[in-house]
Amino acid sequence: MTDFKNRDFRGKFKESDPILEFQIPREEIQGHRGSKGLIAIFGVMMTIDSTFMQRCLDLAYNGLGATAPNPMVGAVIVHDGKIIGEGFHTGLGKHHAEVEAVNQVLDQSILPASTLYVNLEPCNHHGKTPPCTDLIFEKGIRKVVIGQYDSNQVAGGGVERLRKNGIEVITGVLEQECRFLNRRFNTFHEKKRPYLILKWAQTTDGFVDNLRIQEDQQKPSWITDEACRRLVHKWRSEEQAIMAGSATILHDNPQLNVRAWVGKNPVRIVIDRAARITGNKEQLSTGQKGDSFSPLKIVDGTAETIIYTCQENANHQNVKFIQISPIEPVWPQVLADLYNRNIQSVLIEGGPTLLSTLIEAGLFDEARVFIGPGWFGSGVKAPDFPFSPIEEEKIGNSRLLIFKAGELRSLIV
Repeated sequence: MTDFKNRDFRGKFKESDPILEFQIPREEIQGHRGSKGLIAIFGVMMTIDSTFMQRCLDLAYNGLGATAPNPMVGAVIVHDGKIIGEGFHTGLGKHHAEVEAVNQVLDQSILPASTLYVNLEPCNHHGKTPPCTDLIFEKGIRKVVIGQYDSNQVAGGGVERLRKNGIEVITGVLEQECRFLNRRFNTFHEKKRPYLILKWAQTTDGFVDNLRIQEDQQKPSWITDEACRRLVHKWRSEEQAIMAGSATILHDNPQLNVRAWVGKNPVRIVIDRAARITGNKEQLSTGQKGDSFSPLKIVDGTAETIIYTCQENANHQNVKFIQISPIEPVWPQVLADLYNRNIQSVLIEGGPTLLSTLIEAGLFDEARVFIGPGWFGSGVKAPDFPFSPIEEEKIGNSRLLIFKAGELRSLIV
């Protein structure tokens, strides 16, 4: 039997890992029937259902950064208190978690006497794969335990269909934890916009940069260390897109990709309302050093790049210029377009001007702020952010403060 207490399921799942053989003694299960149904695990009182649902969440987490625009889903199949099959959704167009779990069950004949646990309502529509509700009917599974309803109305309706066909369905098990795991997916479908994460680093005295007055003084001043930068690259690999303003692009010439971590590059998004970046190939550069232009790294063609501007421009290799109205508010236009492009999450690494417009509009779901050990004395001030962090930890030479907004704060407090 696997030692549940001593395994860390938050790391990447390996195909060589054995199926989890976590078994609750039959007499223990029977002894709690008709009572509160609580068992002690890890020193915490949990219901049997929530114990197996937590396993679903641990599995689902392995899909972070790989499943979007699909949600992260994990599933386990339990027979007589023992997990006999488990799996998680690994990517768009690939098997759903329920299929992976069913495929791991060696004796398919016991499925009708088993319970399927899944953190998200089984899908009920034909997309890139068949409905998971069909699989449940085909295998004769008679009981399904679900964490949260599907916030995508197109794929939803699974619970209703299962119940109409005589299957016992329990919902709402660890619902808050399930919603928090898929906060990007839920925000996208419920608010019709991407999940927005603000990120910046500031000195102990509240500055994000020195004042760079001379044209040849282009390099930014590092505030954090390599450990922090490596974590930021990990974050980039987990989100669908990354955003910065034209000032950051022209002054810092960042790559906005994943280098210090393993993962796919996010879509690069630039807000260039003043049309400082044009579609002219000769001007796709910093233009800050007289006649010696430095090519802009965001137009190197290695990752899809979207530039929102008020001027019509010609597109280039993997670079799209999207024209927005100069007289209408920027964010409703940009967020609506990103929603239509099926981009569910954006990590915003802009300067204080860009960040401040989002903060003032209340358009953020999360903020991650590094406080470095240095002092600038003067320079570019960090955004005014009058909120209290819900988490704080030491990363390298810096403190990392995590902020959550709205419903998300209540989900984890």
